[in-house]
Amino acid sequence: MTDRARTFEDVRRTNLARLLRIVHLEGPQSRARLTAATGLNRSTIADLVAELVSLGVVAELPPAPATRAGRPSPVVAADPAIVAIAANPEVDAITLGAVRLDGTVVVRRRVEVDHLLSPEEAVGMVVDTMAQWRADELREARPIGVGLAVPGLVRASDGAVRIAPHLGWRDVALRELAESATGLPVAVGNDASLGAIAEHLFGAGRGIDDLVYLNGGASGIGGGVIVGGSLLSGLSGYAGEFGQNRPGIPSTADRRAGDGVLEDEVSRARLLAVARLTVADDPTLAAALTERDVPDAAAEIARQRRILATALANAVNVLNPRLIVLGGFLATIATLGEGATDQLLDAVRDQAMPAAAEEVEIRPAALGENRLLIGAAEAAFTALLDDPVGALRAT
Repeated sequence: MTDRARTFEDVRRTNLARLLRIVHLEGPQSRARLTAATGLNRSTIADLVAELVSLGVVAELPPAPATRAGRPSPVVAADPAIVAIAANPEVDAITLGAVRLDGTVVVRRRVEVDHLLSPEEAVGMVVDTMAQWRADELREARPIGVGLAVPGLVRASDGAVRIAPHLGWRDVALRELAESATGLPVAVGNDASLGAIAEHLFGAGRGIDDLVYLNGGASGIGGGVIVGGSLLSGLSGYAGEFGQNRPGIPSTADRRAGDGVLEDEVSRARLLAVARLTVADDPTLAAALTERDVPDAAAEIARQRRILATALANAVNVLNPRLIVLGGFLATIATLGEGATDQLLDAVRDQAMPAAAEEVEIRPAALGENRLLIGAAEAAFTALLDDPVGALRAT
């Protein structure tokens, strides 16, 4: 291939990725809107869309009813057959889902467990669930990758889990293990970092380029930071471990864990205990905490909220975000009770530098129980979105 031909091919593949990413993030688009968004001419858009259709990643739909003179433009949408398989192993359950390219969760399954899953068991459950779904709910689907959201430190370079302390995993070549078992490309990431990406692109932080996301799960508290629209990953991908910070606790009466870290004090296990539950998903836990016969719930939530406010104030001082998004049981802490979110925000502002906190908001995660699955799927879709031709050749 000549240099000129190679350059033309590179430009074409870049434009294919550009169109696919617009449809992925913005939803169905008319050809006319794609022309306006990219600055490419109509015939080029038509050719690029035709190639994406032939690749099976988008579909052309009938034009929307005309609202002005002229011929209506066909609508381009993500092909619903394209899916990523996503999974989030935790200490009490593994949650699995199939996510379409438009961010829709097609099917979801939570399997509660009575022991810590080994990496091999977790991957085996992914393989078994995929086989069941492909015989039923996903029989017409085209899985193109697997995304794994792990509550631990994941090395960005090779998808190895350096340590997931609550799961008991250490130095696990998880991406290699899962690719061998599933036969698909696999992306592995920290669960909270993936949740931050999902909420930034599709949830509470959509359109906001500077945000802090904290995820409260059965394994503790993790976080992700979006700066200037991009995930802050750190040198090896380990940035965002807010749960390991040691917040100041002004009142000794609020301390429960001696010299513990944030996730020892602000704890899902403590909320389960006051709700008299051993295992529950987040909606079940939130409902139990509002029952009238749980007398200790309000006091425990208020205690955890005070400590969480201090940790968030520290984050505001360091990062000056526009938005703080709270997921999992942290969203429960932030929203249970009339005016709870405003009270939490006031407590954060009282402890943060006024200038850094004057524009910050706090919101619960908008994607609910699907946030980590959508984030894991986004990681699995990355290669396709960056280069649909190259990614599909690889599979």
